[in-house]
Amino acid sequence: MKKKLAAASIAILLVLGACNKTEDTNPNDVDNGEATPGNGAIDHGVDENKVGFSMSGDQVEEAENVPDEERDNIMKAFDQYIETLNNKDVEGYLATLSKEGYDLEEERKATEDLLETYEMKREPDNETIVKYNEKEAQLFTTMKTTFTELESGTENIPEGRQVTVFHKEDGEWKVFSIHFIGDESGN
Repeated sequence: MKKKLAAASIAILLVLGACNKTEDTNPNDVDNGEATPGNGAIDHGVDENKVGFSMSGDQVEEAENVPDEERDNIMKAFDQYIETLNNKDVEGYLATLSKEGYDLEEERKATEDLLETYEMKREPDNETIVKYNEKEAQLFTTMKTTFTELESGTENIPEGRQVTVFHKEDGEWKVFSIHFIGDESGN
């Protein structure tokens, strides 16, 4: 049962990131800057056309060129993205997503299905903007997500590192894509 729930939780994480409709991103394609799944993906560098982050020791390197107002707006957009799903606010959650990056009806269905089966709580930590320009920002975080199966009460708590890519649409920062690397644990 524990393996079944773990597999379901990983599938859910993939669904939440995979409903993204960008055809050009394959998380297992080393040529596009994405790391293959596993623990060794700590240091894939940030460059203009790639998603990623660099670490110096235990510290994630923050982008230096982020204006204070934009930093605040990006962090508010990320907080809303986290809070709406934690609060089962499907409409609010969908409003945080990019219309260019997601098929919103597909995402609605996947999110409603998820919330019918699981109680979910995401807990981000170490939020750091690692790449920024006027149209795109990448926010790194460590993420702990608690999935509690409603029927059985069984919990699974995957943890990992996530880069959330935001695009600016109509003057607002919207989640364009999610890139998650799970940490191995005994959970």
